[in-house]
Amino acid sequence: MKKVKSLLLAVSLSVTSAFAAFPEKDITLIVPWSAGGGTDTIARALVKNAKKHIGVNVNVINKTGGQGVVGMSAAKRARPDGYSVGMITFGLSTYKLMGLSGLNYKDFKLLQLLNQSTPALSVKDGSKLTSIAEVIKEAKANPGKVTIGHTGAGVAWHLSAAALGLKQGVEFNFIPFDGGAPTRAALLGGHIDLAATGIDEMKQLKEAGQVKIIATDASTRHPLFPNVPTLEEEGYSKSAPILDWRGLALPKNVPADRAEVLAAGFKKMFDDPEFVEFTKKVGLNLVYEDAKGFDKFLGDMENILKPTLDAVGLLKK
Repeated sequence: MKKVKSLLLAVSLSVTSAFAAFPEKDITLIVPWSAGGGTDTIARALVKNAKKHIGVNVNVINKTGGQGVVGMSAAKRARPDGYSVGMITFGLSTYKLMGLSGLNYKDFKLLQLLNQSTPALSVKDGSKLTSIAEVIKEAKANPGKVTIGHTGAGVAWHLSAAALGLKQGVEFNFIPFDGGAPTRAALLGGHIDLAATGIDEMKQLKEAGQVKIIATDASTRHPLFPNVPTLEEEGYSKSAPILDWRGLALPKNVPADRAEVLAAGFKKMFDDPEFVEFTKKVGLNLVYEDAKGFDKFLGDMENILKPTLDAVGLLKK
């Protein structure tokens, strides 16, 4: 009996030791959008000082395509050993509702909510469309001619702009791109009339005088962009604002011990003064929720999005 107890104790100590040593090698953070976009930017800034907080480096890899489905599916299928973390984004709230993919937030072990971003509409400097009023006037005069670039049907930016068009009875020509960086490049190149993005993604271009942000979809003006009016202020109120979000998640079966280590480590990265200062500088709005709060937020988000997607004809029934 003593031998059995000794053996069980040895096994228990061995398992505890194994988990205590985690992580023993670098961790991969899978980002489902292109390098240079808002999601990639916040991911790389977050893990910049990872070694200080979790003992190893966290390396970002971009797996793009399918409006984020490719990268998030890769995160879901990754080996559940804690060495692969996924950046999950707004699309995860709409894929199933739109019938684009069966992928859903319940397919993951959630870590934390990181960020919420305000949708904005921007034009290239020198554009004849200098206000929302002019955009609506042009769209009414030339149905389907005003082009708006975005990062895919059903993303927050697209839904915000589409809901505006629906409310005003105008037809926009939506052009999808695989991330914020190519959307901005298309705007600067004159290939689209407007870009529907997160307002933070336009901060540097605005400061350089290359773009004009003509309106945001928010209840109040963004503190870093006090001169940019909201749609409501411009007289184009619609449904409740649709805010983009980003967070972290793990493959479903990662052991609880390792998930706890990762949750604590990434929270320290989130609270890192350098990261906080960077996000303020670039206009990213940080919003933290732990796994439990994140789960509730995502459940509520799906309930909010159902009528919105239905209104723009994207809800699969």
